[in-house]
Amino acid sequence: MKNYHPPERDLWQGRSSGNGQYLHECVGLLELERSTIQEKGFVILGYACDEGVRRNQGRTGAIEGPDAIKRELARLPSPPHLGSSLWDAGNIGCVDQDLEAAQHALAEKVKDILNMGSFPLLLGGGHDIAFGHFTGLCAHLQSNESIGIINLDAHFDLRSCANGANSGTPFYQIARELQKQDRKFQYLCMGIREEANAKMLFDTARELGVSYVPNSDFHLGNTNALQKELDNFFEQTDKVYLTIDLDGFSSAYSPGVSAASPFGFSPDIVLWTMKQVINSGKLLSLDLAECNPRFDRDGQTAKLAAGLMHYVLRHNELF
Repeated sequence: MKNYHPPERDLWQGRSSGNGQYLHECVGLLELERSTIQEKGFVILGYACDEGVRRNQGRTGAIEGPDAIKRELARLPSPPHLGSSLWDAGNIGCVDQDLEAAQHALAEKVKDILNMGSFPLLLGGGHDIAFGHFTGLCAHLQSNESIGIINLDAHFDLRSCANGANSGTPFYQIARELQKQDRKFQYLCMGIREEANAKMLFDTARELGVSYVPNSDFHLGNTNALQKELDNFFEQTDKVYLTIDLDGFSSAYSPGVSAASPFGFSPDIVLWTMKQVINSGKLLSLDLAECNPRFDRDGQTAKLAAGLMHYVLRHNELF
């Protein structure tokens, strides 16, 4: 597959303990085109593509995001229970600006990872990662299983794809695909900023039955209401796909993104939300989108992304 790039050991470097105390010392390399794993594990797969961002008139550079996050993750300590259940499966790239082919390739690899019994941890790349990711999840699930999407983001990403896909269209594309399959579109977006979404996007969200929490309500002082929102969402779906757009964070925490703004949420409410999703027992897969090292400060955004990934590795009850 021309879009697939095998994992690189050079990305996994750091302080040496000699007994596997750091992630770079215990991560395995998994070349999906040649081998599989028999035991359950976490499989990291990059989506090195910012063609969707370019089409959406954003600032490019997120193509470098997956490798930057892996480098930061490599230096972090290995959770005691993790053992050898973490794998780097390389990256999906975008060839000749063919975004659709990249999304298709991503979907195939996500399905492969799930079919191994493992948990996909995807790193972007533009938020168009979501369409390929979700397509792979649906291909794995039974037709009678429902999957809901929780998106922590400043933007709905519900733009029309009439003129082609981009980083602003993935959830609109998902809604249309589910409509064709006569399946319900279950989408909860948390952290929505009014100044970052045109009226037509709010209108589209209403037409598609999207639930959302405005950024002004997405904070630790409002967890009682947020818990009710999440519990109601969990009751309506069999599985949950969690996607986190790093441009939803305030640029004080996440400057290296495709569309930075100081008016965003903070890491504490995201970690709280991740905990609720994990504790639901329904989390099937997770991705992080829009890490753009070209505009980062001292690797701050990549460090934030790595920290979020590490939280999943530490606090999961998935295996």
